[in-house]
Amino acid sequence: MSINPLSFYNHLKSNDINFFCGVPDSLLKQFCLCLDDKVDKKNHIITPNEGHAIALAAGFYLGTRQIPLVYMQNSGIGNAINPLLSLCDPDVYGIPMIILIGWRGEPGVKDEPQHVKQGKIQLELTSALDISFDIITKNENNFENKIKNGVEVAIMNRKPYIFYIKKEVFSTYKNNHREINNKLMSREEALRVILSQLPNDVIIISTTGKTSREIFEIRVINKDNHSHDFLTVGSMGHCSSIALGLAISNPEKKIVCIDGDGSFLMHMGIIATIGDIAPANFYHILINNFVHESVGGQETSIQSINIKMLIESSNYENFSSVNDLSSLKEVLSTFTIDKGPNFLEIVIKPGSRNNLGRPTITPLENKKLFMKNFNKNIES
Repeated sequence: MSINPLSFYNHLKSNDINFFCGVPDSLLKQFCLCLDDKVDKKNHIITPNEGHAIALAAGFYLGTRQIPLVYMQNSGIGNAINPLLSLCDPDVYGIPMIILIGWRGEPGVKDEPQHVKQGKIQLELTSALDISFDIITKNENNFENKIKNGVEVAIMNRKPYIFYIKKEVFSTYKNNHREINNKLMSREEALRVILSQLPNDVIIISTTGKTSREIFEIRVINKDNHSHDFLTVGSMGHCSSIALGLAISNPEKKIVCIDGDGSFLMHMGIIATIGDIAPANFYHILINNFVHESVGGQETSIQSINIKMLIESSNYENFSSVNDLSSLKEVLSTFTIDKGPNFLEIVIKPGSRNNLGRPTITPLENKKLFMKNFNKNIES
């Protein structure tokens, strides 16, 4: 039987864990919704990336001697490795914490291709990091003792302790959902306009999650091929870097990066690099619904940023922001005609179709189709 998220949270509190931070994950969705409901914003912080969360938790421990909890998807461990080894490890500062990790790509469990490799090497990677761990399953009948033991081991060894959370561990948590402004356009409506108005020879790099899934389905419905789209189904936060690499190496082609607010925040330093290099063929679109939609709708921190000031101070040529279809069409009419780098923010409402599918071609097939546009060795 699945674990009640509130019971899990209450047991963490009984072990003096009162500070939570991390990046939301679909396997931890119900637990994160419980945190949203039960923990004030000062003690539950959604960070831009997983490395930030580890460092934030370390700072909390240094200031309080209390054990913090960090949560993430296992695909985010790459962002966390540096602070785990060069900050928290007992050979350095020796900082204990509890880490909950959603185990995507678990061997024997069907998952998306971008999660398979990470899931397969997960336990070996953790052992290589010399971090103790335990696994919690949906039929868990002893999670209370596991948590107690994990906290004790973390304190005794002065280092993090990981719990891997398997699929369907947490039961549904019902909380008060935010109201949605239905006057705003949906992401899919915005993408239909983008794909219909951009010139046919434009190259598109799209971010992970539902953006790439919707682009794929729109192409299918329109009977278009997929050779002009690189669907970044994994590697969250890096679509703008991929797009920059393409823009630099192919100055004769117009490169459009379709980003999301969570992805944009995750590695925001690349914005300064884009502005510094200032490729004239780079066009950056941010589709902003202010939430981590795919993993439960938790708010991102982008509402605290003046995006216009950020982009203009980063040496982009132009900035536009729209929140309706007619304005979107108007801006797109000249968006890729003007010299780049240009930036367009599209404010949308959260949500997507319940029957939204996933790409029916593999990432490798996508890469081969895509690279034909550049006359390169597609077997590489």
